[in-house]
Amino acid sequence: MAVCDVCFRHCDISEKGTGFCGARVCRDGKVTAGNYGRITALALDPIEKKPLNRFYPGSNILSVGSYGCNLRCPFCQNHEISWSEQAMSLAERSSSMTPEELADAADSLKSRGNIGVAFTYNEPLIGYEFVRDAARLVKEKGMKNVIVTNGTAELHVLDELLPYIDAMNIDLKGFTDRYYEDVLSGSRKMVMDFIKKAACHCHVELTCLIVPGENDPEDEMREMTHWIAGLDGGAGAGAAGDSGDSGKNGGREIPLHISRFFPRFHMTDRPATDVETIYHLVDVAREELKYVYTGNC
Repeated sequence: MAVCDVCFRHCDISEKGTGFCGARVCRDGKVTAGNYGRITALALDPIEKKPLNRFYPGSNILSVGSYGCNLRCPFCQNHEISWSEQAMSLAERSSSMTPEELADAADSLKSRGNIGVAFTYNEPLIGYEFVRDAARLVKEKGMKNVIVTNGTAELHVLDELLPYIDAMNIDLKGFTDRYYEDVLSGSRKMVMDFIKKAACHCHVELTCLIVPGENDPEDEMREMTHWIAGLDGGAGAGAAGDSGDSGKNGGREIPLHISRFFPRFHMTDRPATDVETIYHLVDVAREELKYVYTGNC
């Protein structure tokens, strides 16, 4: 048995067992990434789909996903590879790819406007060892690395990745502990600490999915954006937009994507978020932030 140190759960994993995320495993008394190099999704996407609106806009990026997640969002759009029963059976059915093969694949797509690799679709940080190893090789080829994440990881995980990561889109799913703990089975504090550090070292954009009756109050958005605006925007808090070169910027220049919810997976008890609600919350967010975008509208 061994303790996993990737996120706040600190799962006690028995020998040959699996942690809460479905991807961390115990082998010979050591916790490792059971999903290392196991690929469930691979696609060349527009960078704006991550979403990253101010990091090399108009370019493409090779997007790669594995399986497993350390949150339990009931509305997950990638539940087939994240935390559903189907996702938990993917270990043997997923394809295998080495870090070298992924870096070579990214390099081969340069002629199609590819700028690098985005680790996305499921939660990449639960398999951070593969992200680290592949991102290092992608970097050596002069290409960019992006992580799309829920930000639920200890800072030592972030420290291992930061030398190779150029940009992140991080979910800030709400701004109350009740929502994070009762609905998502997560930790708001861990995500906030993660964002705070990441924003000082690479280009960061944030995404908030607005779920009716959960995280849609105007006051909550105002509190969230006030916190974001107060961050020390570091190497790329919004400045990487046109050139990809990033400079010192305050938190007011961290882009925020406010997205519309649609009923899916285990949350079908409410309608899609009203479009007018999204536009109103965007107006609220713009009281504090320079770059605010709508999503799914």
